[in-house]
Amino acid sequence: MPRLSAPPVLLSESDRLVLEKFVRRSSTPQQIALRAKIILRSASGEGYGEIARALSISLDTSRLWRRRWLELSTSDLPVDQRLQDAPRPGGPPKFSLEQLTQLYALACEPPEKYGLPISHWSARELTTEMVKQGIVESISERHVGRLLKEADLKPHQSG
Repeated sequence: MPRLSAPPVLLSESDRLVLEKFVRRSSTPQQIALRAKIILRSASGEGYGEIARALSISLDTSRLWRRRWLELSTSDLPVDQRLQDAPRPGGPPKFSLEQLTQLYALACEPPEKYGLPISHWSARELTTEMVKQGIVESISERHVGRLLKEADLKPHQSG
């Protein structure tokens, strides 16, 4: 059975210069520098196996980045964006930016304003108040806590 040869990679002079700069520059993240090396070696005619051995990477990594480069080379994306990770799969965010903003605003208000006999919000009270106000249909206390932590909001320490 004949072996499949790697598709050729043709680089413009400007792309080659940018890739070489990424490889030489010490501030380039290692993943990006490695990907640039894969593309430069691909353009010089090396096959998947040669690149994998030379760079101590898997054949799959060699194939992936050559294929990705070829797919994106017809786009108008700059070189650095072509070397970035592809978006990860996953569901869309469950809460809108507006709902998050309402949570943060609520957390910054005194609970007394909402008729609550407490001096500071907890995740439990925020969760109850968000559902009561119709901001969200449901949300867990833990998720409210994570959202507040990500936003660096500490309503339990305010006052």
